[in-house]
Amino acid sequence: MTMPLTLRRQKLRLSFDWIVSGGPGRHRTLLEGMTENELLALPYLFDLWAHAHQMPPDGDWKSWVILGGRGAGKTRAGAEWVRSMVEGARPMDRGRARRLALVGETVDQVREIMVFGESGILQCSPPDRRPAWEAGRKRLVWPNGATAAVFSAHDPESLRGPQFDAAWADELAKWKKLRETWDMLQFGLRLGDHPQQCITTTPRNVDVLKELLALPGTVTTTAATEANRAHLADSFLAEVRARYDGTRLGRQELDGVLLDDVEGALWTTAMIEVAIAAEPPDLDRVVVAVDPPVTGHAKSDECGIVVAGVSMRGAPVDWRAHVLADCSVRGASPSVWAEAAVEAFHRFDADRIVAEVNQGGDLVQSVIRQIDGVVPFKAVRASKSKFLRAEPVASIYERGRVSHARGLGALEDQMCRMTAAGYRGKGSPDRLDALVWALTELLVDPANKRVARPGIRSV
Repeated sequence: MTMPLTLRRQKLRLSFDWIVSGGPGRHRTLLEGMTENELLALPYLFDLWAHAHQMPPDGDWKSWVILGGRGAGKTRAGAEWVRSMVEGARPMDRGRARRLALVGETVDQVREIMVFGESGILQCSPPDRRPAWEAGRKRLVWPNGATAAVFSAHDPESLRGPQFDAAWADELAKWKKLRETWDMLQFGLRLGDHPQQCITTTPRNVDVLKELLALPGTVTTTAATEANRAHLADSFLAEVRARYDGTRLGRQELDGVLLDDVEGALWTTAMIEVAIAAEPPDLDRVVVAVDPPVTGHAKSDECGIVVAGVSMRGAPVDWRAHVLADCSVRGASPSVWAEAAVEAFHRFDADRIVAEVNQGGDLVQSVIRQIDGVVPFKAVRASKSKFLRAEPVASIYERGRVSHARGLGALEDQMCRMTAAGYRGKGSPDRLDALVWALTELLVDPANKRVARPGIRSV
């Protein structure tokens, strides 16, 4: 009598855990104790080798969303989930699903990635369970009679009429006709006792994805690119981390984090991405802006410390700024954040420290003077709301006059949460406040009055 597939997998999983815990000496014992069929099946038992984020969560869910960075193994997880739905214990046995939909941005992408790709359905399937590709009908047919039809998000109407008991939707967040395609797929997902769908996507700030994640029938797993590093080239990881680590784009594309742009925010992710620059321009002035916390203990707000410079070419309305670094510190005493500000001043060869003194008054300058008694210092006071102070700075970004160094993700998150109704994030936007003070000093104030361009930068 053939052992059911699930029991065989449980047996092999226990054996695998046993060998791992015992070290290399148990390899021979494990392999010698396996039948020929078990040895042949071993490479295709995905739950034996899968990462945790590639395994379907327990529970009675409707939608399983896999949010992952580039190369995190999302496609393999989707292909293996399809296998788990259509395959029975033996090649000709029925599985849980009989009629599936495979939906991607285009038909070509479904065929080349989801079906024929290196992590696609055909590559993942054992020979005795491998489906046949019917090119004319754009579908897969398994030996047990299950079928999976291919659909494109460019043609939502093609989903009007067919019906399914399971679906795999790949890279949903980049579909051009997302709303129309998604709605048509949901109307067609109506066969069987409990139709389910797997969604594999790099997260993007789109309404359909956010609505899906909020539904009670949705479960989510997430993974960064690094989670699948054993199957990725070291050079690829080194290059993408060097270019995008610490940026909002990197958090989305590598860490698999959904970046939610707040409605009505002064800055958007798109604006920030445009501002990212590999190298700063030649700078005529550099300032370190400080937004001190009200208190100085472990639970205090951050002390915002941002370094920015300006290239003074042409009239002040044409000058360009570059945000060089975010040196903010959290839960620090006044002496600690003052030391961090002075260190940034010297490291970037700045002209002065600009600090808000609404909360600390003369104490702010005093504590900085204790670290460096001759550092140029300018005190600024907030007489307007955070939004009104930030608005002219945001308008400068809209005109493309500010660029960012890489690695400013935490600052950029705060920027994308500042609205006319206030800050829509946790705590206080101290990094953003420091940025606003820096760019007000470098760009906003000079544009509001005549400023003679210095011949030599002062230090």
